[in-house]
Amino acid sequence: MPHRRTTFSKFIIEDSRRTGAGGAELAALLNDVQTACKFIAVAVARGAMNEAIAATATNVHGETQKPLDVISNEIMLRTCEYGGQLCGMVSEEMEEPYRLPQGQPRGRYLLVFDPLDGSSNIDVNMTVGTIFSVLLAPPGVADPTAGDFLQPGTAQVAAGYALYGPVSMLVITLGNGVHGFTLDREIGAYMLTHPDMRIPPQTREFAINASNERFWEPPVRRYVEECIAGKTGPRGADFNMRWIASMVAEVHRIMIRGGLFMYPRDTRDTSKPGRLRLLYEANPMAMLVEQAGGAASTARQRMLEVMPTTIHQRVPVVLGSSEEVERLVRYHEAYDRGESLVFDSPLFNTRSLFRVT
Repeated sequence: MPHRRTTFSKFIIEDSRRTGAGGAELAALLNDVQTACKFIAVAVARGAMNEAIAATATNVHGETQKPLDVISNEIMLRTCEYGGQLCGMVSEEMEEPYRLPQGQPRGRYLLVFDPLDGSSNIDVNMTVGTIFSVLLAPPGVADPTAGDFLQPGTAQVAAGYALYGPVSMLVITLGNGVHGFTLDREIGAYMLTHPDMRIPPQTREFAINASNERFWEPPVRRYVEECIAGKTGPRGADFNMRWIASMVAEVHRIMIRGGLFMYPRDTRDTSKPGRLRLLYEANPMAMLVEQAGGAASTARQRMLEVMPTTIHQRVPVVLGSSEEVERLVRYHEAYDRGESLVFDSPLFNTRSLFRVT
């Protein structure tokens, strides 16, 4: 029966009592975040029926904003700024950290978020989501600068994402496992439906944007070719390839049935070592994946140990089932050592991806 399920609010309160972590202040902040996600879920569901808003623009990343990008960003800011638990926020849609209104109470937490991940899918009515992470502000800081947000993923207090698809979900970790909640629209509450989510260590499914193949590094090309070769190749098994172009949707699929997600470093622009943002995309998802028994890496370093240098820093991302992440990391290590690993590659029309000159 629905009334016997645990609500999100009850869960985080009970978790704080059980673990002693965060307490009432963190619980209140996460309640504000879930409220914002409910508002965003409604806006996404309305689609083109949303009321007209101010003109969109190009954001700090050079990407053209969708109207729902702006709506979602405003919802997160306005819902979370007055509770008294925060002293600052960083959003994908804003170049600088958001300063709380003067006269509002300050708390000890920082919130970083991507208000609407996968917004390029909005026009075709596909799954999008919100990604968020909670950090502690440095002691004594009431009005944080960009530097105060530059903390490694290991410093995260909580992380999660909201999924706006056939049903709306909220998936969260407080550092002690991963739990999924489904929005019951009849009562307006997220209900615990997926307790203690676990990622299988093995998988036969991977996700990558194959149109970027010509820019991949050799280890990534080797991995994908081996998967595509199937039972007749060195892996001796058939693999499925997926690509939704929404990190939330990709990671949620991995949370449910395992898999590997890759947005690797490529050669398009050497000034950008990756495409996804570290603070509010890669780190929250890495924390969730690790807490669910998976692994997350840049392919050369554990994701959560990367020290950020800017609030919008980009990184390569490899995450999901632990055995596949470890395999791809080994391929990169061999490549960096200059080892000669020769194999036939009819897909990419080359005899060798690694060659010692």
